[in-house]
Amino acid sequence: MEDPLASLPGYALRRAANATGAELAARLAPLDLRQSDVSLLLLVEANPGAIASAIGRQLDIQRANMVPLLKRLEDAGLIEREAIDGKSMGLELTAKGRRQLAAARSVVEAFEAELIARVPEDHRPHLLPALNAIWR
Repeated sequence: MEDPLASLPGYALRRAANATGAELAARLAPLDLRQSDVSLLLLVEANPGAIASAIGRQLDIQRANMVPLLKRLEDAGLIEREAIDGKSMGLELTAKGRRQLAAARSVVEAFEAELIARVPEDHRPHLLPALNAIWR
């Protein structure tokens, strides 16, 4: 079948994102983690004490969606909130959160290596800069 959609960059990007997202989700499922969970855990690890609204802005997650995400991770014992000042609460990884993130990082790193291997070698140095140029 002729596919006129394949010549549309936005369509190709969406198809690639859907395919790779589903594949990574399946690999993270045995850890009982979602991609959004891992993204949040990575940011908290890199920015201990960051407040939820700053993490949400970085991930482009609306407050209404951050609340259940944070609750799920807190209920799982992966993150905790610690008082920063009189009204702000910073996010921290728990010991369990650090262990779970280490396991997730192994999955993600293997997935990312396999993903980049699918790209022709001469295009690899340009892939990430091109993707970042689209959304940053």
